[in-house]
Amino acid sequence: MIQVEAARVFRVSPQSVSTWVRAYREHGTTALVSKPRGRPRQIQLAPHQAATVRLLTDQCPDQIKLPFFLWTREAVEPLLVERFGVRLSVWTVGRYLRRWGFMPQKPIRRPYEQDPQAVQQWLDTEYPAIRAQARAEGAEIHWGDEMGLHSDHQAGRTWGKRWQTPVVPGTGQRFGCNMISTVTHQGHLSFMVFPGRFTATVFLGFLQRLVRQRKRKVFLIVDRHSVHRAAQTNRWLAQHDDQIRLFFLPAYSPEMNPDELLNHDVKANAVGRKRAASLEDLVINLRGYLRSTQRQPAVVQRYFRKPAVQYAAG
Repeated sequence: MIQVEAARVFRVSPQSVSTWVRAYREHGTTALVSKPRGRPRQIQLAPHQAATVRLLTDQCPDQIKLPFFLWTREAVEPLLVERFGVRLSVWTVGRYLRRWGFMPQKPIRRPYEQDPQAVQQWLDTEYPAIRAQARAEGAEIHWGDEMGLHSDHQAGRTWGKRWQTPVVPGTGQRFGCNMISTVTHQGHLSFMVFPGRFTATVFLGFLQRLVRQRKRKVFLIVDRHSVHRAAQTNRWLAQHDDQIRLFFLPAYSPEMNPDELLNHDVKANAVGRKRAASLEDLVINLRGYLRSTQRQPAVVQRYFRKPAVQYAAG
């Protein structure tokens, strides 16, 4: 019986008959044994292989010489082929990743220059000493930072028709301003919006306003920006040692500063979700959002709930 006739008799496609004949010629009758359909019920990776793949929490793909920067399904697939000779589809890889407790997330960038020992020393020794000294002197601990804001920053998504990217009208001009702020775990927020560059003069103007507004001595923790360590800043601090002291976070460790979460909040909600037609509009939106946040201490306190900064909440 020819293949076309067999396909008609058994009511299957000629392609199926051709596949069966080819399999029989290459592997014999064992190749014709029926196999279960659908997804495999048992994992195809041996236990030691699955345990090895879970090490992807410790390294990035480019660190083990894979041509990827992030761990995607497409990056895990060649890893399985290279190490174990197991070839899986990207959908199967995704199911395994979820089974192992992984989920797609937006990663946090951590600079190569960060010193893990310095970070640990800050957590174990330096910050507990600052906290104890603040209690002894009746001071309150503020966390400070500054950032630039631009009119073209955008956050969030909008609904639109499938395969048609929505167009949001806005000004083609690019303008911006700067902001400096401090937060406390009690929920207090201080801020200043200013144009131009961040200089020692601007920083000292903010500090003067801060100590004037606070009734208690201020322990201000900031990063190692050159303005924070400038000679002009040090001279002023020496003259006002009874009102304020400055402390520095470990280098390249912005994730340890709760004020960074205020920065993300402001960029996403005060700038990214409102269209500013001019610099004046941008400043109005920014100040309005910050003043609203000032009136909600519970919102400020929530910045201290992120695991990386929970140490600062006590």
